[in-house]
Amino acid sequence: MNFYQFSHVDTWIFDLDNTLYPPKVRLFDQIEEKMRLFVADFLNVSLDEADVLRAQYWRSHGTTLAGMMNQHAMPPEAFLQFVHDIDFSPIPHSEELSSLISALPGRKIVYTNGTEPYARRVLQARGLEQNFEAVYGIEHANYRPKPHAEAFAKVFERAAVTPHSAAMFEDDARNLQVPAGLGMRTVYISPDTNSPDYVDAAHQDLEAFLSQLVAACFSKPNDGLPDGYGNI
Repeated sequence: MNFYQFSHVDTWIFDLDNTLYPPKVRLFDQIEEKMRLFVADFLNVSLDEADVLRAQYWRSHGTTLAGMMNQHAMPPEAFLQFVHDIDFSPIPHSEELSSLISALPGRKIVYTNGTEPYARRVLQARGLEQNFEAVYGIEHANYRPKPHAEAFAKVFERAAVTPHSAAMFEDDARNLQVPAGLGMRTVYISPDTNSPDYVDAAHQDLEAFLSQLVAACFSKPNDGLPDGYGNI
């Protein structure tokens, strides 16, 4: 992998869930269960039926929320407040990840299909709240989720992102297609070994990827790293 393709980047945009913390934390399991409960109650269907709809709308609309809003005119606020009221204690604190993000030059931003208040609670639990200049949630895109182009356009305009000098990190590959089309560098953080052509780099572990990236592109010359360390 040639890490030097990121050497020009001065704006780093990170997804939140299963990107800034490892999937093994399984935080989203709590959210999915609460979505299932809310959908069942809102539509007066069984929990099994609600679970089918939850997954179906995630595939077809980008999020369960978007599907429920589009298909059933569900107001988003109560849904989001309910599903994000979870236990954050499983999230491990990571000083190492915080240090690596700090070592990246320029601006750092979080952009999530969750809400800003929820994202800030995750960042606080992870020990990353001081690393980011801004946090954007689905409410900043009028509840239009990634991967829709309109959502990226609204958030990137609000954040004054210059795509050709930006990079985006995601655990959902479909959310990288629009950023790639805009000229951004794209990083797929996932155990999935297959990545689409529009992904510039893929790694199963964010900390490991950033460690190699920082060593290759953003360390001082006298750090004593071996030649070729940035190419794996």
